[in-house]
Amino acid sequence: MKLYIGADHQGYHLKDELFAYLSKRGYDVDSVGEDQLDPTDDFPIFAQAVALKVLGSDDRDPRGILLCGSGQGMAMAANRFRGIRAGVVWDAHEAKMVRNDLDSNVLCLPARLLTDADDAAWEGILETWLNTPFSGAVRFRRRNAELDGLA
Repeated sequence: MKLYIGADHQGYHLKDELFAYLSKRGYDVDSVGEDQLDPTDDFPIFAQAVALKVLGSDDRDPRGILLCGSGQGMAMAANRFRGIRAGVVWDAHEAKMVRNDLDSNVLCLPARLLTDADDAAWEGILETWLNTPFSGAVRFRRRNAELDGLA
């Protein structure tokens, strides 16, 4: 599974932690965006960059992870791309639900809530999201198709 990570200035400090956590566990991770903190950057450019990487990947199951202050702006921006199903997640339960029910391929994390996250928190959120399969239930497939059909 190929992972693409992007963050604006509010999530920038967690991006390195997240990258290290995932790399240490053997995930194939690419950092998308700035290599230096820019306190004046805007989240939509990072959401677009990650969404396009996910959509253009040759990987069987590419996924994106986006960080901003609340996670909401990143989710709104990423979900403008047909085929992206971005959800804001702050705990393992939500991580499981967006994968099982919605087949989420982009995880949006609220940096303000997760500033003090430790490996146990990352494991609960990330490993749950990365390892929960989409249930494939008829109603969920139908709803995802409806999402992709919206203008």
